[in-house]
Amino acid sequence: MAPREAIRDTGREAEIHRGRVLTASVIVLLALSVLFYRYYGLQIDNYQQFLTQSERNRVRLEALPPTRGLIFDRNGQLLASNEPSQLLAVVVERADDLSILLDRIESLIGLDAEERARFQERRRRSRPYDAVPLKLRLSDEETAVIGVHRHTLPGATIEAQLTRAYPHGDLLSHVLGYVGRINQQETLRIAEDRYRGTFHIGKVGLEKYYEDVLLGRVGNQNIEANAHGRVLRVLDQEAPLPGKDLKLHLDLELQRVAAAALGEQRGAVVALDPRNGGVLALVSKPGFDGNLFVNGISAKAYSELRDSPDTPLLNRAIQGQYPPGSTVKPMLALAGLELGLITPETTVKDPGWYQIPGDSRRYRDWILRIRGTGHAPEVDMRMAIAESCDVYYYDLARNLGIDRLSEGLAPYGFGQVTGIDITSEQRGILPSRAWKREKLDQPWYPGETLSVGIGQGYMLATPLQLAQAAMVVANRGFAYSPTVVSRVDGEARVSPRREQVVASPAHWSAVIAAMMDVVHNPAGTASAIGKDLAYTIAGKTGTSQVIGIAQDAVYDEENINARHRNHGWFMAFAPVDSPRIAIAVLAENGGGSSAAYPVARAVMDAWLMRDQDG
Repeated sequence: MAPREAIRDTGREAEIHRGRVLTASVIVLLALSVLFYRYYGLQIDNYQQFLTQSERNRVRLEALPPTRGLIFDRNGQLLASNEPSQLLAVVVERADDLSILLDRIESLIGLDAEERARFQERRRRSRPYDAVPLKLRLSDEETAVIGVHRHTLPGATIEAQLTRAYPHGDLLSHVLGYVGRINQQETLRIAEDRYRGTFHIGKVGLEKYYEDVLLGRVGNQNIEANAHGRVLRVLDQEAPLPGKDLKLHLDLELQRVAAAALGEQRGAVVALDPRNGGVLALVSKPGFDGNLFVNGISAKAYSELRDSPDTPLLNRAIQGQYPPGSTVKPMLALAGLELGLITPETTVKDPGWYQIPGDSRRYRDWILRIRGTGHAPEVDMRMAIAESCDVYYYDLARNLGIDRLSEGLAPYGFGQVTGIDITSEQRGILPSRAWKREKLDQPWYPGETLSVGIGQGYMLATPLQLAQAAMVVANRGFAYSPTVVSRVDGEARVSPRREQVVASPAHWSAVIAAMMDVVHNPAGTASAIGKDLAYTIAGKTGTSQVIGIAQDAVYDEENINARHRNHGWFMAFAPVDSPRIAIAVLAENGGGSSAAYPVARAVMDAWLMRDQDG
């Protein structure tokens, strides 16, 4: 018998169908709920966050670095400029893979480890979506290569910038100083907002001293960019405020003359205008090219400068500290006159050596090794200055004593900074009993007073201090603090007046007359530059020892290491009746003053024998 077919259960099928529809509806509802929840999160809860990100992709705030102020000499000659250049920067947030991007750039134009390290340092200091500099001062060829491959370099951008330049190279390096890239230590002390978009800061010299003036104020702009970071348009802008320009007292042509006169001789020249304290020339040799430091000097090049035995990074004019030698004798003579210890007619016996009563040691005069005797049987003040008689000043120093000697020299600025507007000035040493006790914890000995009396021993001075002292004598007691900058953005900068050195007019005249004999008397120690002079000079030579010579030994320059030879000094002012220049010249290891006074003559000729407009 055939089986019976099952009867169709439509009710059951309907129930199953309803269940399936319900399940599908629940699934769809859950999916819609998830979508709605996500939509709500995007459009409501996180609206501001995603709007900001969207705007950052399209609109961003860029800093507009100010143009650094220019520096000019007294005649308007440009000394420090800003030159246009291109830099390669990276907006890190737009780079798909930063490491791959950097490798790609390296394969195209080259990147060394130092550039990569500096980029990472700048990146740490940058804000989101800032263009972080990677390679500064691109060449035209490098700019072209990056431009051609730009579509393969997401996040990379070429930006125009102004770069500091020093058109006169090493001629002014110790005056202007230089700017360099901001380092990590400097970021801790500078105001970040003032340096946004700016990668350089004054490191030394005028560039550092006047950093706040030269810097200017940062501006900003809102720009709209496409997905590749290319600027489409500027939405709004606040222009930067450029830095202020500086005009110097310094004369570029006189600076050239001073540098040429020194030649290859290590040393320094400082020329001041006694009428206002303005620095007419300031040379330190050897120098360096400040352009090397602007965008980062290589480790090799810096090592060569740092380790050179000629120390080109040392500004000898304001940092070099040397025994001033006999250049201090006119000031000591004035101290003795004012205290009544001597008169212009006071004489001292001069056998070529001096002894402290009760001491067997003989303190020799420099003339002894040349003549075998002294300058004359008896020497007065005028001869002692003109011919630089040590015996006379041994006796004067002993009568003064170290403390009165120190007090007599202090008003001229020895042992203290002059206050010049250049960084890192040194103060030298003006010794006294108290100084030696404080610094060395030792008593003062009478023989040390004699050494200081001829500018030796513990006493040290800078060429700038000697030039300032010459200015004080030139003006018969009053002077100004040396100043390099005469105007800031057209506004005059007045040099502060120093405290006046008060002395009898007759005493000033006596000392200055003796200083004139140094040059204009045939027996004077600088008479070699007195020929064919069209103006009068009052000066003083000086020779300072670098190494000690035993009492019975003879100084033999030919057999002494060149770096152990005596330093040569000359300080002077001219014309005597109406001084327009005060000068100090140092010839480091030059052997004596004969290496210094021809340099001074060349500088004074250049300044006084040409038409001046003041």
